[in-house]
Amino acid sequence: MHSFRRSLRSGLCVALLAWTVIGCASSHSADPAPPATPANTESVPPATAETALPPRAGASETGADGYLRVVAGAGDSVGALISSRDNRYLFRFKQTLPASSQFNFQDRELSFFFRPTLEAVHFQVENRLNRPVVIDWERSAFLRATGGPDKIAHATTRWDDRFRSQTTTQIGGLQRYSDYVFPISSLVDPGGRDIQLHRVLFPEDEQAVQFVDREFGFDLAVEIDGRPVTYAFRFRVASVIPQ
Repeated sequence: MHSFRRSLRSGLCVALLAWTVIGCASSHSADPAPPATPANTESVPPATAETALPPRAGASETGADGYLRVVAGAGDSVGALISSRDNRYLFRFKQTLPASSQFNFQDRELSFFFRPTLEAVHFQVENRLNRPVVIDWERSAFLRATGGPDKIAHATTRWDDRFRSQTTTQIGGLQRYSDYVFPISSLVDPGGRDIQLHRVLFPEDEQAVQFVDREFGFDLAVEIDGRPVTYAFRFRVASVIPQ
């Protein structure tokens, strides 16, 4: 009888010990890892002419002429010295034809004022007559500092105008007209946008000093009382000063 009780107690102890071990093992088992989040496989669409940003002013787009900077339009300046984009060089210009220290010229019909910059030649013309004067852009020309004449571009000229006629500009009697000009071959394709992109007139790196004494300018063809007249204006790079 006693041996039966001892056997029963031993069996119960073994069963209790086994249950305790199983419970502990299950309580320390690692929680299952959460399912992995699927990667985002949506691709970004390529830029188009409508979504791409236009080249910023100063973007390094080297063209065949070696100039680096592309600008939209042309900013004017009132300083005697024109600074390059990174202020490495200061340009000083002179008006040589007709010679003038004040960058102006006038006759009985028209009065001109000029402001050469790195981006374009700005000018203002006043009609001194009491009747209209017409600017003929197709008969006008720009003389590049790198040599040779080129078709002329002005504020409203766009990329598509390179191979088609530009409309004339009429200046009313006793009225003023302001604009800027540069060589039409400096235009840059804007990628379908209706903006004017073009290269600057002069390099702004170590090549700049090579342009000292270079001449540039434009021939402006006008019609006065039905009579064609061409005004020739020339400027010279008087100095390029490294900073």
